Amino acid sequence: MTIGGDGIVIIGQSGQVSRSLEEVLMAAGHRVVKIGRPEVDLCDERSLSRAILAARPRIVVNAAAYTAVDRAEDDPETAHAVNAEGARAAAQAAAEAGAPIIHVSTDYVFDGKKKTPYAETDPVSPIGVYGQSKRAGETLVAAANPNHVILRTSWVFSPFGSNFAKTMLRLNQERSEIGVVSDQHGSPTYASDLAVVVRQIIDKLSAPLQTREYFGTFHAVNAGETTWHAFAEAIIEGAALRGAPRAAVLPIATKDYPTRALRPAYSVLSTTKLHQIYSIRLRPWPDALSDALDRLIGPLNRDATLHLQQDFGKSA
Repeated sequence: MTIGGDGIVIIGQSGQVSRSLEEVLMAAGHRVVKIGRPEVDLCDERSLSRAILAARPRIVVNAAAYTAVDRAEDDPETAHAVNAEGARAAAQAAAEAGAPIIHVSTDYVFDGKKKTPYAETDPVSPIGVYGQSKRAGETLVAAANPNHVILRTSWVFSPFGSNFAKTMLRLNQERSEIGVVSDQHGSPTYASDLAVVVRQIIDKLSAPLQTREYFGTFHAVNAGETTWHAFAEAIIEGAALRGAPRAAVLPIATKDYPTRALRPAYSVLSTTKLHQIYSIRLRPWPDALSDALDRLIGPLNRDATLHLQQDFGKSA
């Protein structure tokens, strides 16, 4: 397939994935065009299509999504309009422009009943409106543009936007104790690392020689699995090493923290296919978290690190 155009179109303006993509792609020398609100209504197929075609994309990356998981339960129409119909319109416009589309999806397409990492071939069965809308988007993207890469990811954190890591850092400043669910398992993913994966995929898709294996559905998450509670503990510990307070992180059960939407109890994603086809391996999530905390708070406080190690030695 010959790819035309001379730029990378990113759909999504202010989200943590879109901002990380812009940062990584521009640093690599790509010309980036961002499309989103308020200039373009992602729920308006015609305006979205016009904007994509006018940008003459080489590749389109759809990082826009309705991610308010609980609110989606009471607003399924908007969730579907953005995550399903908007995704289809983007894929269709990309196809009309002769460009592949890279579409970011989610672990929420799975029901969480497995006990081992989900592969791309495992059956999907979302248990909430958000997951259902994202699954519909995957299906529509694949039908609208045969040259598609669907990237499922999970538990995204970054210095941008709203995310679990930033929420924990805020609560750490406000409280002495934080209760966090300890019976949901997944893989935290640093948005900057995900953006690097997208850049590597773009490089492969832009090469003269391609294979159909480059297209399809892939999982992209940082290596390792954890619980929300253990993730929170790592965030608070990392903050303390950088001079912040240290709140106690208390484990709680999902049943004791009811939410409007159900969450999958286990949604760890296998990245074996990504490595086999693209030779991409993501680093462990604790290493990525350290980089994120450096940006959110500042570099590690070496004195605090030494003090903590000494305290551990005394208690051992």
